[in-house]
Amino acid sequence: MLVVFAGNWWLLALRGLIALLFGMVAFLWPEAALAALALLFAAYALLDGILSLLVAYWRASRRDRWWMLVFEGIAGIAVAILTAIWPEITVLALLYLVAAWAIVTGLLEIWAAVRLRHYLEREWILALAGVASVLFGVLLVVAPIPGQVVVAWWIGAYAVVFGVMMLMLAWRLRRWLLAFRPQLV
Repeated sequence: MLVVFAGNWWLLALRGLIALLFGMVAFLWPEAALAALALLFAAYALLDGILSLLVAYWRASRRDRWWMLVFEGIAGIAVAILTAIWPEITVLALLYLVAAWAIVTGLLEIWAAVRLRHYLEREWILALAGVASVLFGVLLVVAPIPGQVVVAWWIGAYAVVFGVMMLMLAWRLRRWLLAFRPQLV
């Protein structure tokens, strides 16, 4: 499982870069209309969902466990479609939609980290990204902030933290793959 996961390190890096770009846009232009932010989020969730499905496809072809990535990919695409269909939804509805997505993907990331720890010692980066996702989702549910600027900053902060965690994990998996590739052949 780890070899397949490490072999696709660049997909994790791509997810991280997309999250970082989305986070920067949310920080730089917080005064943008909520509809524009909703469409940016829809694009991010769609790309993230597609990348999760691609990883699941590659993992399934190797008879590896892939179903959680399919679920994560479908959840991301579904959230993207719902957000694109109703861009005029209220701040509160968008917050709950984002919160549900963050909690579901965070729980799946924590589950994947628990599985990875059987193969890598002290594997905490993916678990930390999952915890950040769950905490972000819970925070949105418990204390929704009505201001568009604050909402944009919250979402941007989450995307930046998640992006950094994904880049760190990708870098670590790439280092592992390069160090152990001769032993795997």
